[in-house]
Amino acid sequence: MSARTKTIWTFVITSVALFMVTLDNLVVTMALPSIRLDLGASIEDLEWTVNAYTLSFAVLLLTGAALGDRFGRRRLFAIGLGIFTVASAAAALAPNVESLIAARAVQGVGGAIITPLTLTILSAAVPADKRGLALGAWGGIGGLGVALGPVVGGAVVEGLSWQWIFWLNVPIGIALAPLAARRLTESFGPDSRLDLRGLGLVSIGLFGIVWGVVRGNSVGWNSGEIVGALALGVAFVATFVLWELRAAAPMLPMRYFRNRTFAATNVASLFMFFGMFGSIFLLAQFLQTVQGYSPLSAGLRTLPWTAMPIFIAPLAGALSDRIGGRPLMAVGLAMQAIGLGWLALISSPTVPYGDLVPAFVVSGIGMALFFAPVANVVLSSVRRSEEGKASGTNNAIRELGGVFGVAVLASVFSSYGGYETPSAYVDGLVPAVWVGAAVVAAGAAAALVIPRRRRTAEVAAVNEGPAVEPIEQAA
Repeated sequence: MSARTKTIWTFVITSVALFMVTLDNLVVTMALPSIRLDLGASIEDLEWTVNAYTLSFAVLLLTGAALGDRFGRRRLFAIGLGIFTVASAAAALAPNVESLIAARAVQGVGGAIITPLTLTILSAAVPADKRGLALGAWGGIGGLGVALGPVVGGAVVEGLSWQWIFWLNVPIGIALAPLAARRLTESFGPDSRLDLRGLGLVSIGLFGIVWGVVRGNSVGWNSGEIVGALALGVAFVATFVLWELRAAAPMLPMRYFRNRTFAATNVASLFMFFGMFGSIFLLAQFLQTVQGYSPLSAGLRTLPWTAMPIFIAPLAGALSDRIGGRPLMAVGLAMQAIGLGWLALISSPTVPYGDLVPAFVVSGIGMALFFAPVANVVLSSVRRSEEGKASGTNNAIRELGGVFGVAVLASVFSSYGGYETPSAYVDGLVPAVWVGAAVVAAGAAAALVIPRRRRTAEVAAVNEGPAVEPIEQAA
């Protein structure tokens, strides 16, 4: 098999796997009413049907990347596909809501193994001069999978049943696992030891923080459960940082964050997903609750926003090879913030759909411009051998941003409005989306802190030598 053919196979396999996993972030949202009626689920049960996946996915992303480095990325990728596929079948066959929640949590475990390894495997297979284009397309596919979740979920629920949103994963997983074993090249990370203590500390810490954020709205932010979970989570994460500073073979070298490119890109990613996930969560419901559209119709009407990565991300990825990712990320975040602010400004119970379209388009272009270069920018800040750890960190931070965004914006929404009437919904929606826009704008400011394009030697010096700031040069 030629190098070009192997690269094509690697791109296809990793992209399909990434799309399948990221789609499950939001695909279930349009199925919740059917699940409630079919399984007799309560409101809290429905919340955990969504959050069980996000919790395990976010908490275990660093673990998935580290296990791939230790035991083989191709091997763990195939195992992750197997876990995700079996869990999808279990979710489709769930006889009650408790079984469904458990299956969703296991799906998140499989997704946490697959996602960071798709980036590492693809990056290693692509020639250096095509890396920006390939990773730009990878980023666009990942963003599209997240954004199209409501559309696909609505279509499947209306055309078939809610079980089929999970059954669709099964033939894809069955086909991909053997293809991965045959067509992908095995690779390992540089560490011969697994940082089990670091894995335990960060997993418990992130679980505590995410648990507190997700449960805060329903239990109460001042409750002992939430305060205790957040305090415990922060304490374990702080202990994790202290351990990583002295560990002989850390799973996440803290020197990464002394690199301005790595640190600023991850802050920008956190803020982007905070504003994007929180706003999509509320705006998708706005189209149904206030505008009266069906789940599928509501999903289709978000396409001017969600379809932009198909057209823009590959072009932006190629452009990033020439001008660097910094200007594209900053402009993309700024456009996303403008689009969200525009939506907050014009939203009302009677706003015509046509008035929303221009704001959707601006937000969609901004989303695509951000997604396209972010992976390449993160990976360019570390050595090739450490890309698994870097990609796992970036993905974990992005997912945590989404969890924080949904929780915080839902809390703002509940403080100012509710579901009682269309006017009450808009009263809560508007301030919440303004908060989302402000956070994304802060992400644009963080992107401007990223240095301009750097020479390879400078990257090596940052990663292998003492902590120094990268030298800036004209793009």
